Amino acid sequence: MVRAIFPGTFDPIHYGHVDIALRAANLFDELIVAVYDRPLKNLLFSPAERIELTSQSFKGNGKIKVMGYNNLTVKFCRQVGAKVIVRGLRVFSDFEYEFRMALANHRLEKDIEVVALITSEEHTFLSSSTVKEISSLRGDISTMVPPHVEDALMRRMDSIGETNRMNHHTSLRD
Repeated sequence: MVRAIFPGTFDPIHYGHVDIALRAANLFDELIVAVYDRPLKNLLFSPAERIELTSQSFKGNGKIKVMGYNNLTVKFCRQVGAKVIVRGLRVFSDFEYEFRMALANHRLEKDIEVVALITSEEHTFLSSSTVKEISSLRGDISTMVPPHVEDALMRRMDSIGETNRMNHHTSLRD
């Protein structure tokens, strides 16, 4: 049995992530969507909230499990018996970053492979940062995230107020 992990912060999960995970689940016996809880990023959702939103996105899919982790990705692979790390590539600039990470992970654990899946064309623009910014500006994100994620984002944006919403994005206002 080949177990793979698809690691990320998933803050929040969007349809690009879902697409990569579903396609990876077709390639491997089991896929663990691994929600990293200690990134060097400004996060909108707590680890527990991100795990819950991600879990809901794959409800009913027996090949996909969702777990949180807080150490090196290759160490998490060892803990869960995964032999493959799945990554998604959207644009050319992703390749350089993912290439360097794959080399670093291979240096740490030589027998864990990295498999990169090219995003589906309709998701090339999609990132969690883009989704957060559009939602902070009250734009329509219904085609970008599952309905339960859209609801959670709208509730979070309401709870943090307009001033704080502006701290969670780059700029699409221009």
